[in-house]
This record gives sequence, C-alpha cells and structure tokens, in this order.
Amino acid sequence: MTTVVPTSEEDPVLSVVRFTSELAWADAGPEVAEAQVGSLCVEAQECIVMGRWLDLASLVLTSADLVFSKVSDKDLECIFTVICNLVTMTERPDEALEMAKLISAKVTQQPNEKPASCLKILFNLYNLLENPYSRFYVYMKALHLALDGKVTEHIIPSFKKIDSFLKEWNVGIPDQRELFLTISNILRESKSSAKESFKFQTKYLETFSTEDAHTVSEAKEEAVRTVIEFVKAPDIFQCDLLDMPAVAQLEKDAKYSLVYELLKIFLTQRLDAYLDFDAANSTLLKSYGLVHDDCVAKMRLMSLVDLGCNDSGQIPYALIRDTLRIRDDEVESWVVKAITSKLIDCKMDQMNQVVIVSRCTECVFGHHQWETLRTKLATWRGNITNVISTIQANKIAEDGSQAVQGNHGIFPPEEPHLAKSFP
Repeated sequence: MTTVVPTSEEDPVLSVVRFTSELAWADAGPEVAEAQVGSLCVEAQECIVMGRWLDLASLVLTSADLVFSKVSDKDLECIFTVICNLVTMTERPDEALEMAKLISAKVTQQPNEKPASCLKILFNLYNLLENPYSRFYVYMKALHLALDGKVTEHIIPSFKKIDSFLKEWNVGIPDQRELFLTISNILRESKSSAKESFKFQTKYLETFSTEDAHTVSEAKEEAVRTVIEFVKAPDIFQCDLLDMPAVAQLEKDAKYSLVYELLKIFLTQRLDAYLDFDAANSTLLKSYGLVHDDCVAKMRLMSLVDLGCNDSGQIPYALIRDTLRIRDDEVESWVVKAITSKLIDCKMDQMNQVVIVSRCTECVFGHHQWETLRTKLATWRGNITNVISTIQANKIAEDGSQAVQGNHGIFPPEEPHLAKSFP
C-alpha cells in the first residue's frame, strides 16, 4: 500500500497532485506517465501562483476517483485533508462554495466506497468553511451520504444541535424542509427513536403553515405518512397535527379523507369510535400496515386519558371498564399502564372504586384547551388574590393589637384615688 509521506519542501497540494496523477497514469508506461504527471504538476503550480483556487481544486480532483479504491482509509483522509484545505485559500465565499460543491460531489459519488471515511472528510470540510450556507450545503451532503452509505450512526448525534445549527445557517423555508425530511428519513431507516423521527416529520409539516393551497398540496403524501406513524407509535400520544394546514387538507381529499378521520378519532374521541371505524374500514387500515390489536391498546390509553381530563378529577372504575371495554379485574392494570406511560398522575381508591386524577396529558392542545387553561389561571389568580387579602387583613389586625398592647405599656393606668374621710 502506497502512503503519502511528505519528504521535501514541496507544497502539500503539489504532492497530492503528483501522487494522484502517478496513480492515474501508472499503467501507461514510464515515459508517458512522467510526461503527464509533469504537465499536471506544472499546471497546478501555475494555479497556485495565480491564486486560481477553484481551478486548482478541479485539477486535483481529476484523478481522485482512483484514490478511493487504491489507498487505505487513513491515506484517503490525509489526501482529502489537503484538498479540503483549499477552501481556506480564497477570500471569496462564492468561490469557497463552488470548491465545496466539487469536493462534496467527488466524495459522495460512490456512497458505498469507504462511506465512514468519506463522512469524516465532509465533516472536516464543514469545519474549514466559514460561510453559513456553504456549511449547510456540506451538511446536507453528509446526511445523504450517511443514508446511502448506511453509516447513519456517525451523524445521528449531531441532530441534537440542529436548532443551534439552523440559527447559524439562517437558511430559507425550502432548505429547512429538505433538512427536516432527510433527518426524519435517516432516523426511520436507522430504527432509531420513533419519537425523534416523528418530531422532525412534524417540523417539516409545520413549514407549510403560511403557504398557499398549491404549495401545501406538495406535503400531502408526507402528511399521510406522518398520521400513520402517529397511529402506529405505541409511545406517542400527543401532537398538534390536526391544526396544521398540511394535515387539514386531507379532510376534504377524496383519497385521504379517511386518514384524517382516523387521526381525529385518535386525538378527540374514544375507543368505541375507533371500533366503529375499523368495522367499516378494516381493509384500509391493513393497507397502511396498522395492526388492530395495537390500535385498540393505544386507543384504550388515550380514552382513559380523556376520561381523566374531566372537571371532577374522579373516574369510577365502572366507567373505565365500560369505556375501555375490559373486565373489572383489568381496570387497575390499565390505570397502571397509563401512569407508566406518564399520561396521568393519580391514586386508585379501591374502597370507593374510583381513580382520583391529579394530572393528565392533553392529547391535543387547541382552542378549547387554551380556554380551559385561561379559566384555571383566572381561578388560581383569584385564589391567590384572596389569600393575599386575607394575609394583609390579618397583618393589619395583628399590628393593631400590638399597638394597643404597646400603649398600655407606655401609659400605665392610674392608681385609684381613695376618698378621704372627714371626721
């Protein structure tokens, strides 16, 4: 295996040009190879002297195809470290971007050829770039490479910083859509957290909130997929999909209206509504890969949460049994499941056969929930005002009492005068 080892004061870029061109012309014979290698090195030298960095990047990448198959991973990374460093030579952001595009294209054109090393090269290129959009461009290339080369485990940790990245990149809505959708696909393909994948699907759909009907229609297929993912997910019980234009368009769509109806049942109705829907549309549910028993289990939990959100804060065991369509001896186990899923906080009063709910998770948070919250806040505010008034009144009374006691201490009562008796 040939290794790039600097042995002279030759410019690193010229060393890479010489090395890659020698690989390219190795089978042409010594005389031809020497002439071609010398010509390429002269051309590279001219580019360096004249500051033609984009032309130099194009030249040095000409023979890079052979590098992937003929050198080790370590040598490949070393060679491209020199090539990537060219983006720091120019003072023009547009030229740096064009060089980044050339390098990215070369690195990603064969995603199954040393994908992990290629991903490292793109990360290095990203860190060398200063222009925010250029960084975004390279990051997107890295995402696609990770997905196509099946090395997503190397890029998934960066998703935790996406919000800060977006602030730095300051990209437009179309670019954000591509980013969110690609990340969601990566998380789905890698069998990572369904919640994380769903989160980025939701972010994608949210970008259509202010668009016209024609643009929103572009998200129709993704909206359907997101709804189905929500219904399938055994640990996702809360979402705002119903209020999103990208999802709301399904309600009147001839092909997907039943998908919207299914979502509405899961978020706003109870188990009996789902069972009626399944009886009429079981073939449709199977076509989307939905398993009836899994849907029933999820609807039971969501129905129990809906019962817990009533104003009384108490749910009779009998009501849980009838709503969830279970046996009497299954009631407490389903309550425990809801607690374990962090859907409700409650206590089970076995003596009185009621569940006393202290907190429950709202499956949707729309206008009705905001009004309820406003009412509760107003009530709490009134209670706090009353408490403050009571404390102030007691303080005034206490101060008054202390004042009276203090006055007695300063001016003690006079001794009674004894009447003089005269003879």
